[in-house]
Amino acid sequence: MAFIPASLAVSNVIDRLRWRVQDSANMRLTIVTQFFPPDFAATGQFIDDLSRRLAEGGLQTLVLTGQPSYAYSRSSGDRIQFDYNRCIRRTSVSRLWPTRLRGRVVNSLLFCLRTQLRLFRQARRGDLLIFTTEPAYLPIVGWFVHVLTGAPYVVLLYDLYPDIAVSLGVLDHAAPLVRFWRWLQTRSLASAKELIVLSSTMRERLQEHYPTVKTPVSLIPSWADPERIRPMAKAHNSFAKQHGLESVFTVLYSGNQGRCHDLVTLVDAAAVLQSQSSPVQVVIVGSGARHGELVERVQALKLTNVRFLPYQDHARVPEMLATADLAVVSLLAEAEGQVAPSKLYGHLAAATPIAVICSERSYLRQEVERAGCGAAFRSGEAGELAAFIETLSGDPALCQRLGQAGRLHLERTASPSVTVKAYARALARHLPLKLKSYAPARTIRPAAQAST
Repeated sequence: MAFIPASLAVSNVIDRLRWRVQDSANMRLTIVTQFFPPDFAATGQFIDDLSRRLAEGGLQTLVLTGQPSYAYSRSSGDRIQFDYNRCIRRTSVSRLWPTRLRGRVVNSLLFCLRTQLRLFRQARRGDLLIFTTEPAYLPIVGWFVHVLTGAPYVVLLYDLYPDIAVSLGVLDHAAPLVRFWRWLQTRSLASAKELIVLSSTMRERLQEHYPTVKTPVSLIPSWADPERIRPMAKAHNSFAKQHGLESVFTVLYSGNQGRCHDLVTLVDAAAVLQSQSSPVQVVIVGSGARHGELVERVQALKLTNVRFLPYQDHARVPEMLATADLAVVSLLAEAEGQVAPSKLYGHLAAATPIAVICSERSYLRQEVERAGCGAAFRSGEAGELAAFIETLSGDPALCQRLGQAGRLHLERTASPSVTVKAYARALARHLPLKLKSYAPARTIRPAAQAST
C-alpha cells in the first residue's frame, strides 16, 4: 500500500468536508467528459480551463472524467482532486489501442458505463449537467440519466455523431447501427435544455441533420488565453533552440493527425519547397490515425524539410506555438460543420500568420478572412500553399502584420473574457437560481489552456 503523508491526508479530509458543506448550499454544475489533464487531448484542456474559470467565478463545479487514455506522458492523475470551488473525480479506464478506432470505441463505452452508475447518484441533487461529445455517445448517457432522474442537462458538441463517421466513410448511412444511433441522438438532443456548438457551420449542419430538434442552440467558439500564449522571439525560446529552429522559417501543424484533417496537402507543399531549395522547415507535432501514412509519404518523397515530433507537455505548448512563423490548420470538406478544430485560437494568441486547408464554405476560411491573418487553400492546392509559404518566408514585415491582426481578432472575439462570460450566461438560464446561490467568486488566475 502506498504511503500517504499525514499532512496530505488531513488536507484531503478538510477539502472533502468543505466540499460537502458547500454542496448543500450552492448551485452545482457537473461536467462529464472522458478526456481531461494530464491527458493531452485538446478537448480536455479546454474543459479544464472552462471549469476552473466557472468555479472561480462562483459556480461550484464537479468534473467527472477518466484517467489519461489517449495521449499522455503521465499515466494517471489524482483519483479525486479539489481546487477552489471545483472537484475533479477520475475513474479508471481501459487503454486498449488508444489511437485506433476500435480501441477508442471500447474504452469510451467502458467509461460511459462507469460514469452512468455514478451519475444516477450525483444527478439526484437536481442541479445542472453538461455532457460533451467525448466520447461521442455521452449525450445519450445524459438522456438516460435525465429520463430516470429528471436532471436537466446541456450538450456541448465538439463533434456531430454519428454524422461525421458516415461522412468519412467509417459507417454506412443505411446501417441499422447508424439508424438506431440517430434515433437515440435525436432524443438526447431534443431533451437537452440547450445545445452549444463551436462554429456557424456546425449550427447549420445540426439544424439540417436534426430538423425535428427544437432545443435552443448557442454558438460559443473555443478560445485561447492571450496572457498565457504570447509572441516570443526565437532567440529567447527554449523550444526553438532545442530543435534548431531559431534561424529557419518554421511552418507548424500541431495536434491530431486524424481522419478529419488534410495534412497530405501540407506534405506535398513541403515537397514543392524542397525542389525549389527554399529554406523552410515543416514541423508536424502530435499523432493520430493517419500519422503512419504521413510518415510513409514523407519517406517516399525523401523529404528532409519535414520533421515529426510527439505531443508536447502542457507547460511547453506556449513556446511551441510561438516557434511557428506560419501555422497550418486543416479540416476536410467532408468533415465541415461536424468538427471544429480548436487549435486555431492558440495560433491566433501567439500572433502567428495562419494558413487553413479547408472547403470554400468552411468557418475556418471565414475566421481567417475576418481576422485578416492569413490565407485559405482547398485540399490539393499544394503549389499555392507552397507559394504562400515562400512569400512569407521572404517578408518578415508581412508576417508581423498578419500575426498582429490575428491576435487582435482573438482578443476581440475569442478571449476568455468574452467566451467564458457567454458560457456563464447560457448556463445561468438553466440553473436553480430561485433555490440556491453562487459560491463566492475570487480573482481569476491566468488560464491553463491550449494543448496541441
